Amino acid sequence: MPRTGVLVVGSITADVTAFSRRLPRPGETVLGDDFTLVLGGKGANQAVAAARAGAPTWMVGCVGDDLFRGTVLDGLRAHGVQTSEVRTLPERTGVAHIRVDASGENDIVITPLANAALTTDMVDASIAGTRDRTGVMLLQLEIPAEVTCHAARAGAEAGFTVVLDPAPAQPLPDDVWAHVDLVTPNESEATALTGIEVDGPEAAGRAGHWFLDRGVRHALITLGGAGAVSVTAERVQHFAAFPVTPVDTTAAGDAFTGALGAALAAGLDTDVALRQGMAAGALATLRPGASPSLPDLAAVRALLASAGSATGSATTDATTDLEGAAS
Repeated sequence: MPRTGVLVVGSITADVTAFSRRLPRPGETVLGDDFTLVLGGKGANQAVAAARAGAPTWMVGCVGDDLFRGTVLDGLRAHGVQTSEVRTLPERTGVAHIRVDASGENDIVITPLANAALTTDMVDASIAGTRDRTGVMLLQLEIPAEVTCHAARAGAEAGFTVVLDPAPAQPLPDDVWAHVDLVTPNESEATALTGIEVDGPEAAGRAGHWFLDRGVRHALITLGGAGAVSVTAERVQHFAAFPVTPVDTTAAGDAFTGALGAALAAGLDTDVALRQGMAAGALATLRPGASPSLPDLAAVRALLASAGSATGSATTDATTDLEGAAS
């Protein structure tokens, strides 16, 4: 059986989001304009993004036996994510409190709760139960870091293409990087992990090589409106962003990683997969909320076509080789 599916090991939360013209200063109260309660969590968002991009997708995580359980499980299933590997525990479901201002910028406080109860044994059981159908594993850091590191090692041993979104950024054991095929930090995460101030494409290239020096095969440093930098042993290349006016950037990174993972699972070339991920990330900023903003494959293809790249391949005006970025 072809292994065209995606296995996501990560967090599941109920996202409580308040929208206001500006974010309050410490000690200040401001009046908001809107409020939403939806499925969220970096793991769940990436699973939804992968499923909406056309990949059979399984979610591995934990939820509580509480009022939020139905919200998050129904949200996953509504988008086609398989929930057979989600465990319900006598706990409370994780919650993310998100605030979004009029420019689309946000801040987030995550309370992991049931997410902290995911174990290595659960991960191993889920890998064993799905490995004949899934070929790409997506990981993040909103579950215990030791569980994420174990999943990377176990996934590599099981033949998965392992993709790590190292967010929220935190120190990881050096030996985990050798089990990661792709790492997808944004500029602040790359800065925190490498100690290199990532303030543009050239610095992103240097940060990418920090990951390669530790065993990662491919680093993709995302730079928001400045695009993304792809770093491999053969080249450093800058991919231009799709121009959009953001409404809410909350799930843009998750849209990018989920769509990228789905494209890789489908066997697409890495550059094609990268452009599909970037298109999904751009589209996710155009709607408020996390999971409700994640685009489907038709929308991604339409944006690629309108940008003059109907197949998703990198065009000469969308990419730039960064000579000397490794130095």
